[in-house]
Amino acid sequence: MNLLRIIIGLACSYFVFAILLNSVGTVILQAINSFDITKTHASVLEGYKDLSIAVFSFVVASFIPRVGYKFAMLVALGAVTLICLVVPSIAQFYVFKLLFAVIGCSFAIMKISVYSVIGQVANNANKHSALLNTIEGIFMVGVLSGYWVFSSFIGSGNDSDTSWLNVYYLLAGLVGIAFISVLFSPIQSPQKETLPSSQWRAFLDMLALAYKPLVLIFIISAFLYVLIEQGVGTWLPTFNNQVLKLPVDVSIQLASIFAGALAIGRLVAGQLLRFIGWYSLLIGCLVAMAGLVLLVLPLTHNIDGSQVQSVFDVPFAAYMLPLIGFFMAPLYPLLNSVMLSALAAHQQAAMTGLIVVFSALGGTTGSILTGFIFDRFSGQHAFYLTLVPICLLLASVTLFKKMTLDVSAKKVKES
Repeated sequence: MNLLRIIIGLACSYFVFAILLNSVGTVILQAINSFDITKTHASVLEGYKDLSIAVFSFVVASFIPRVGYKFAMLVALGAVTLICLVVPSIAQFYVFKLLFAVIGCSFAIMKISVYSVIGQVANNANKHSALLNTIEGIFMVGVLSGYWVFSSFIGSGNDSDTSWLNVYYLLAGLVGIAFISVLFSPIQSPQKETLPSSQWRAFLDMLALAYKPLVLIFIISAFLYVLIEQGVGTWLPTFNNQVLKLPVDVSIQLASIFAGALAIGRLVAGQLLRFIGWYSLLIGCLVAMAGLVLLVLPLTHNIDGSQVQSVFDVPFAAYMLPLIGFFMAPLYPLLNSVMLSALAAHQQAAMTGLIVVFSALGGTTGSILTGFIFDRFSGQHAFYLTLVPICLLLASVTLFKKMTLDVSAKKVKES
């Protein structure tokens, strides 16, 4: 019963952060339409979100175990509730910078806490991977829900209308529910004897992890993955609206297929991993991602969806592009699980801090680079760019696999 209450608290928190974090693509599209700003200018919102995640993770990752995971999660949820209540009353572009900075800092706390709590309650690698994939799957359900929540407030009317900002009152209520679920969860603080002797020692231990060859190649892989995911996910609503000429509400709803594909892909991957190795699965997924990009993007030229009234009327190519999420889905949680399972429980908060930092840097790089190419060239050029990190991921995942085998062989030899 206690485990169920903990999982509910973690799931509710991750669900609401999924909606908020991944709303950046929708907000970028609305900022371009409502506040008449350029794509390059609008793309900085991803930076406010991801760089705040990166910086705050780096600063607080080693400190969170000392104050307790539950307290840290409650502070994060409380801060987000307050900023969501403020946004609709200001309705200026700068407030979105503040919004995503607060969301980013709060998510840094939340992700480190959630991953660390999973390490506490899962006592072996299989249970860890199963629970982590479940929580990440719920995260993707939140992403999927977020597109429809926002589109229901936006509609297809006047571009300059800011009444859609009322969605943040609803979101504040959802975050409040997550706050209550965490408040009544029996989440334990880590035992003092497992923590480093000082805060400075804990910070140095986190930095020391990054110098391990296995951790370094993992960090590179995580960076490249998030670069692809955020580049596609953030700009897909704008691609649908400005390249395929679809209405704003339909563009946002259609982007939910990407989130849905990610969620389904992680669920399917969880079953496939019972029969095939993780490395074979990831290589197959990367090859399929590249093939889908090369197959679908040529079909998006010369499409005019301006007369489309609903997601059921859109051109075939518009359905196909978001399906890249299905093949992308297993990479991130699986790589995280393999890496975290290789570490002692007291190292997992520090490792999660590094994961969050470099994932955030990858997300910012992907979004800004995609936005720049989208603005200067075209949406097709921007999405073709994903082929570069896909090829680099093929190399880094292969090297990561080789290093994990070497580490396992070393452990067996020492035992």
